[in-house]
Amino acid sequence: MNNKYKKFCKYIKGRRAAVVGVGISNKPLIRWLAGLGADITAFDSHDESEPSIASTVSEFKADNIKVTWSLGGDYLKPLRDETFDIVFKTPKMRFTVDALETQRRKGAILTTEMELFLDLCPAETFGITGSDGKTTTTTIVYEILKTAGYNCYLGGNIGTPLLDQIANITPEDKVILELSSFQLLGMKRSVDNAIVTNITPNHLDFHYDYAEYISAKKNIFATQGATGKLVLNAMNDLTYDLRNSARGRVSYFSGDTCVTLRENYKNADIAFLDEEGYLCIQKPSGITRIIHRNDILVPGYHNVQNYLAAIALTSDLVSADDVVAVAKSFKGVQHRIEFVRELDGVRWYNSSIDTSPNRTINTMNALSERGMHGVLLCGGKDKQCVYEGLGDAILKFADRIVIYGSNAELIRQILDKEADGRKFEVFVIEGGDEVYELPDTREAALSRMKEAVDKARSLAKSGEVVIMSNVGTSYDHFRHFEHRGDLYKELVNGL
Repeated sequence: MNNKYKKFCKYIKGRRAAVVGVGISNKPLIRWLAGLGADITAFDSHDESEPSIASTVSEFKADNIKVTWSLGGDYLKPLRDETFDIVFKTPKMRFTVDALETQRRKGAILTTEMELFLDLCPAETFGITGSDGKTTTTTIVYEILKTAGYNCYLGGNIGTPLLDQIANITPEDKVILELSSFQLLGMKRSVDNAIVTNITPNHLDFHYDYAEYISAKKNIFATQGATGKLVLNAMNDLTYDLRNSARGRVSYFSGDTCVTLRENYKNADIAFLDEEGYLCIQKPSGITRIIHRNDILVPGYHNVQNYLAAIALTSDLVSADDVVAVAKSFKGVQHRIEFVRELDGVRWYNSSIDTSPNRTINTMNALSERGMHGVLLCGGKDKQCVYEGLGDAILKFADRIVIYGSNAELIRQILDKEADGRKFEVFVIEGGDEVYELPDTREAALSRMKEAVDKARSLAKSGEVVIMSNVGTSYDHFRHFEHRGDLYKELVNGL
């Protein structure tokens, strides 16, 4: 047991702890705090009429975990009226909320599950953020380090919440975290080693503006030490410019030969794609070829870049053979160009993670690069993103587009604008472009999506591909992108 953890255990016993938001990461947080003897009040905007809340309340009661609940309506009232020692907020709540400011003035510690984990973690931490590619890159880093023989923990936006495992983590372990802008906003603790995959306009329906979104991303390395490592995308201007704010070592990755970059930064680790299609790493000692892009199991140029980022981050700790072993066997992450089934000669794919135009552009390019064509099923909730380039990318893959989502008109407009004489058909599912009250029932969500899947089936021909790549978030119809993807797969497998 590390000293920081021992100190926290001593501190928290008998203290009043507020946990705001009873979600995926905060449920195990409540259990963990209860086990350490904290006096816990849990807050959530939903009440027990929401099935997940009712289930959680019953679960804790059955396990004899004592929790005071403040649910629904004016659920933050106890934070305004009472005094707590420590407050854990949900990632999508700002520290500037009045109730939290009240607690700050009263002397409470304001933090999050992830920030406390980073404070207490004795192991070397690796964090990945960016507008696109976070989950896949995080998983690749985890798989490479695990293949190299390290005992690894995977967490953050993926894997499992790790704070309740802190007692088992040792200084020799490696912890790999996917971190979103929501988690990073206001965070005062950075990871030891970080990747910023890219920065494009995203989540502007939540952030005040683009500047705040960028500022949140920078927190992943803002308090790094001199020995920390920051890996930046040299092909993305905003990401590349972050080198001027770095506190530790800076490394780069680039999906091209980046000759000038390599000449200018000869003492930096730079992962790049050479003229013959090999993924390479340049270190002060020289250049090593690792694997040809065609030998990587998961498709797409964007996945080449994901591997390059992972190579740059792990180059001091693993061998080329470790990378090759993962690249030739790793099948990808669920909901990311995920093969579902083949039916009547048509191959069906699920890419529900494509919650922005840029993600769908990458998916369309990955398919068209491999000579695939067919039907696109798309649509979701807009995040005030830039749609430029989307129409062109879609029409390289599909000439039949089924739209089911509240951003239907935005997708139609960019298709018309960028068609450049290409012929295509658009089918907007009736009612599919509306926003529904959430949480939605499973039955209602299934019935509305079924029409879109049936339409795609009627349009597809043998030898073609049907893929769901949504261009928007799931929150117009579904609880989250996994919910959307799982229901889609259920429908496709039921055809």
